[in-house]
Amino acid sequence: MRLTPVGIALASLLLLTSSGSIGAPDVSVNPRAQVFVALGNTALAQAQGITPANPEVLDLAEDNYEDALLIAPDYRAALIGMARVAHRQGLNGKAIGYYRTILDQDPKDVDVLALQGEAMVSKGAFIKAGDNLAKIKSLCITACPAQIALGNAIAHGTEAPPLKAAQIESSPVIQHIDSRTN
Repeated sequence: MRLTPVGIALASLLLLTSSGSIGAPDVSVNPRAQVFVALGNTALAQAQGITPANPEVLDLAEDNYEDALLIAPDYRAALIGMARVAHRQGLNGKAIGYYRTILDQDPKDVDVLALQGEAMVSKGAFIKAGDNLAKIKSLCITACPAQIALGNAIAHGTEAPPLKAAQIESSPVIQHIDSRTN
């Protein structure tokens, strides 16, 4: 992706219309970090719907989020962006870690609890995702969108069946060595 005037204008428009994250905008964050997040969101939006995602576009998004985190290390929108990139790359454990960093700052953030739960479902950690769903249920008075989204992810996720001993292919570690006598 090239930084064309149209792309920069689109990133500026995204910056002005939204914080690029879920929830309230981070008004106390350095504006340069917000621009990097907007550029990352633009790159990530280009990767949406493309399967598999173009690694160069995901790398560009990741670079922009990392630049934002260099300027503002606890910037929620950049951490969410990094988690989304990691999730798109199939690095669900890494995504869960980014969400955990946000939850360390605000453990009652139901949107991030749901996103972390969805990454857990993708990783196959249904019990932990269920724990996140229970936390969301205790925080929401009525069924909130985060609760519904995570509930659907858990319901539609497929847990991999445990392997049986007969399914494991064994390969001997030690190979037969031809012994010769001199």
